[in-house]
Amino acid sequence: MDALILGRTADRLSPDIGDYPGGIIIPVDKPYRWTSADVIRKIKFTAIRHFGKKNLKVGHAGTLDPLATGVLLVCIGNATKLAESLQAHDKEYVAGITFGATTPSYDLEKEIDRTFPHSHITEDAVREALKGFLGEQDQIAPLFSAKSVDGVRAYELARKLYREGHRDLDEDSPIRASRIVISSLELLKFRESTAGEITGKGIQEGGNAAGTIPEADRQTTPQTVSKASSRINVTDNSHLGLPEALIRIECSKGTYIRAFARDLGEALGSGAHLSSLQRSRSGDFQICNALSVSEALSLLSSGESL
Repeated sequence: MDALILGRTADRLSPDIGDYPGGIIIPVDKPYRWTSADVIRKIKFTAIRHFGKKNLKVGHAGTLDPLATGVLLVCIGNATKLAESLQAHDKEYVAGITFGATTPSYDLEKEIDRTFPHSHITEDAVREALKGFLGEQDQIAPLFSAKSVDGVRAYELARKLYREGHRDLDEDSPIRASRIVISSLELLKFRESTAGEITGKGIQEGGNAAGTIPEADRQTTPQTVSKASSRINVTDNSHLGLPEALIRIECSKGTYIRAFARDLGEALGSGAHLSSLQRSRSGDFQICNALSVSEALSLLSSGESL
């Protein structure tokens, strides 16, 4: 039996889960600074009340980092049986990558730990480097990730090492390389540095302190930030004026875009970290058809809000 796939024009759901024997799939645009578990918890609470079924199964098909937005497939009822097959489909992302500095988490959750030369990074240089990432390849996932290491989530180990003072987590990482495929790469935008080379103390010389990729082009949903988890830290490195690229990536299951940012920085003889990320497609589900959390809740209740 096929699952019911909800869209923005869907009617409110019947209160009888038996009317949906194949289960329900809701493509949700995960808000910025929400964990995937936050979304599931919110929708599950409302779905349990709507259907009057305490043991209702609700899950997702492929987690998204807290600082990422985009397509998160929420599965309800028997649709949870499809989660593994849905997760196996290819994905598309739009990633903002900042060059000249790294962070332990490879994104903005942690402060900059190292800086690198970046004046040589140009639009042409980035385009040329991207060619080397097409096709099948090995990738080592970030230690700050949901990957399992001996039955423990890698991010739990990473946070323990970080608290103990370990800063070069690549050296301490027990994660083995995985085989992935990157099928398409497109440089959408590039902003050159607006500052001189930097040290750990900041800008050495030159440039204004403006950011690079304009805020309007970043793949976030700022209207939801006020309800974001207070547990999720976000650093602001825009004042450094580092070079930044906005890149569209089509890839296989298991590809970590934060790791791609790390590897791209190394390929360019510098360092890099992820400054924004949107999953724009998961299999056949595209961001243009994804529901906000509020829209998803409205199909399950008469007035649930964020």
